[in-house]
Amino acid sequence: MTDNDKTEPDSELPRTDFSTFVLSLSHSALVHLGDAPSPDGVARTPNLVLARQTIDLLEILSEKTKGNLTGEEERLLDHVLYELRMRFVEVTKENS
Repeated sequence: MTDNDKTEPDSELPRTDFSTFVLSLSHSALVHLGDAPSPDGVARTPNLVLARQTIDLLEILSEKTKGNLTGEEERLLDHVLYELRMRFVEVTKENS
């Protein structure tokens, strides 16, 4: 076993659940909107095509999971979609 194979408790990934999945997609959309740094820490210029695609994925997820989410999960998904849609409109206006 090499030092790279050892997992320290502080470096463990958070438990993956529906909320983590939604927040991960949300962060990806924010990276594409230029509002969050990419995983390599570099700020990027907005890529509206990729941002729209990620928002569309969240919309599909919302449609396909209707009636199968807890109240908290549904509120999170609705809130994330609302915020991303509003930000998408703002960034689109800023870049036209």
